[in-house]
Amino acid sequence: MLNIQKTLQHALMLCQTGHFLEAKVIYLKLIKTIPNNFEALTNLGTIELQLGNSEAGVKLLKKSISINPNQPSAISNLGNSLLEAGFYKDAISYYDKTILINSNFVSAYFNKGKALTKLNDFDNAITCYNKAIEINPNYLMAHINLGFVLNELKRYDEAICHYNFAIELEPNFSEAYFSRGVSLDKQNYYDDALASYDRAIQLKPEYAEAYNNRAIILQELKRFDDALESYDRAMQLRPEIDYLLGNIIHTKMYLCDWHKFNALVSQLTEKIINREIVTTPFPTLALIDNPELQQIAAEIYINDKHPVNNVLPRIGKYPKHQKIRIGYFSADFRNHPVSYLTAELFESHNRDQFEIIAFSFGLNTQDPMRQRLEKGFDQFIDLKEKSDTQIVSLAREMEIDIAVDLGGFTQDCRVNIFAMRAAPIQISYIGYLGTMGAKYIDYLVADPFLIPKDKRKYYSEKIAYLPSYQVNDIQREVSEKVFTREEVGLPESVFVFCCFNNIYKITPATFDSWMRILSEVDDSVLLLLDANETATTNLKKEAVSRGVDASRLVFCKHLPSPEYIARYRISDLFLDTLPYNAGTTASDALRVGVPVITQVGESFVSRMATSLLNAVGLPELITTTPAAYEALAIELATNPEQLEKIKTKLVGNLSTSPLYNTKLFASHIEMAYQEMYMRYQDELELDHIYVLQSNN
Repeated sequence: MLNIQKTLQHALMLCQTGHFLEAKVIYLKLIKTIPNNFEALTNLGTIELQLGNSEAGVKLLKKSISINPNQPSAISNLGNSLLEAGFYKDAISYYDKTILINSNFVSAYFNKGKALTKLNDFDNAITCYNKAIEINPNYLMAHINLGFVLNELKRYDEAICHYNFAIELEPNFSEAYFSRGVSLDKQNYYDDALASYDRAIQLKPEYAEAYNNRAIILQELKRFDDALESYDRAMQLRPEIDYLLGNIIHTKMYLCDWHKFNALVSQLTEKIINREIVTTPFPTLALIDNPELQQIAAEIYINDKHPVNNVLPRIGKYPKHQKIRIGYFSADFRNHPVSYLTAELFESHNRDQFEIIAFSFGLNTQDPMRQRLEKGFDQFIDLKEKSDTQIVSLAREMEIDIAVDLGGFTQDCRVNIFAMRAAPIQISYIGYLGTMGAKYIDYLVADPFLIPKDKRKYYSEKIAYLPSYQVNDIQREVSEKVFTREEVGLPESVFVFCCFNNIYKITPATFDSWMRILSEVDDSVLLLLDANETATTNLKKEAVSRGVDASRLVFCKHLPSPEYIARYRISDLFLDTLPYNAGTTASDALRVGVPVITQVGESFVSRMATSLLNAVGLPELITTTPAAYEALAIELATNPEQLEKIKTKLVGNLSTSPLYNTKLFASHIEMAYQEMYMRYQDELELDHIYVLQSNN
């Protein structure tokens, strides 16, 4: 007996010093002699888990528990092994058994909280972490993990309290500063968040994740040079950080830094094909004109960040309502491009057939657009401080029939609301211009120009085809101010090309086309947005390298929306970008009589301007190759009579164009809603929906 005890002590000492393989040999010999030795089975099972042999470890631990079913450490260890293996519900059952035997087994509460967090059951996770802290108030990681869950529930102030307490417990714990930075960032306390990340880096100079997160904030603050520097440091330290490569390329695009552009895009493409977590979906829209790759990028992101969430019960079948209840979900109910397009739609819905509710989780800016929108819905519900679960629960309580996501993968989106299933029918519209790659988004609103039948396989959603996809607000204010060319530093005699698309949409290939056009059109200039000093400097250098005088690029300051639209009138012709076309900017230009030339591509965003030009009856401005795009621009710029005919046709078409007929658009999308609702009520499978052109 004494020899067995010494053997067990020796093996335990080997375990404690990390000599697992040597300890394993001893335990195996001992079990051959005494097959039911509880300590040997338990410790060998734990070793197998340490060595990554989860199946063998679980089997040994289960056997040890069958010998001594009242030993909480063994039961808890089995729970830990199941937790590590991803069997979260099974792990929870063993933590519950542990707690039944020993109600103060603190690590069981802590690890149960981890398992519940993995299952997105945040409320019960909070209960477990709080119990662990009640037993051990100085449980550092319980405070950290509780802060994470509180962040997920948007309870940022409470999270910060726990991070601050963790910092009091361990002032040099860099992870606590990092986590506090996350909470501060979520509340837009950017300076404080940066200070917290900087402290984390000071304590841990090779903290790659902190460099990455501070770069995200710097990008949000439009400090793109500083952001790129921070991203580059993160890449040096840990190149495998999720989404890092995509963020770096996207930041470089904001700076018009095209160094190694083709190589970086090729690298990104290869990694997407290999289904690596290298980019959020949004940057791909402006980099890769390939709907299949865009779909893969979206699926990777959804599976990683927003998989189907079953924390709430399966949504039940609602009775047929007298009015179809439409919930519009957005963080952008304010002065924002999405609201500039949609404001009149909400006001135009047929209230005899529809009840229209806003679910707002963005800032309450109380700007004129916000005030207008609050009046434009039957109900406008401010939910910024509510968790995803609370928002979904409210939507279900209200029996919302159709939930329309106006954000997608854009800033401040809340995709998890849809992952939980806020309504029996869920739609993506206007905010994110591509597939969401999610099984729980049922429909994507588009038109036949955007998604031809042969491209539908690259969209996870069924397509709700309208005659024209883009809604516009005909009440949108356009300033009466008459801008002169002199105001932007131009002589009256020059031909003015313009492109006021976001600067990140300009690719080297698009810029090549523009410079060839300027080279062929004497006394011409190109108006662009003055996005940032570095981008302006880089574009001027790129122009010179292509043999074009830098002074022919003229950079315009940002203006309030009414003046910004009015300024278009000093331009003669709008030149579109590829692969991310003009959307709102194209309809703004067309609205005031400025023709838009586009090149059609393969994806949703590279066909937007095609859709808009067809909607205003100008298909002759759609080209299919760079050579044709350039030739048309040169032809119109050097043939005043032909250009004048195009402008006259455009102005004449505006009054009858469906693009600026909001009530007509409302009737079309309502037909789509009614078809979706009918299919749901009749329990038919999802299918593509076609709304034919009407003249209502």
